[in-house]
Amino acid sequence: MGSPDEQPPAQSPAVRVIAMPADTNPHGDIFGGWLMSLMDAAAGSVAARHSHGRAVTISVEGMSFLRPVIVGDEVSVFATLKSVGRTSMKIDVEAWRRARHDDRSYRVTRATFTFVAIGEDRQPRSVPPLAVQA
Repeated sequence: MGSPDEQPPAQSPAVRVIAMPADTNPHGDIFGGWLMSLMDAAAGSVAARHSHGRAVTISVEGMSFLRPVIVGDEVSVFATLKSVGRTSMKIDVEAWRRARHDDRSYRVTRATFTFVAIGEDRQPRSVPPLAVQA
């Protein structure tokens, strides 16, 4: 379920929103699809920036929900480019929740999103290599 002493990544989140009542399922819980769409948007932003153009989601690996998100929680989504192929990019994404009046954050889920860069013809196109970190 994740350790209570875990800390969110140090970088700025790609997406940060407040969970609202409109984001719930019929039982009043935050809908998992809403959370997944935030994660996809965050990963898509990283993919578009790296590939300098359009990129589309082709797979999501390893998503499991560790904790619930409650209406009013601040949800922060962090996305990090992990690897690059000829036309594809793998992006690790984590979602964290923080109650509005609390300083503690908790990991909600994580997954690896794979994107493929496409051109105007909607066919795969090459992406730049992953920059080497010094």
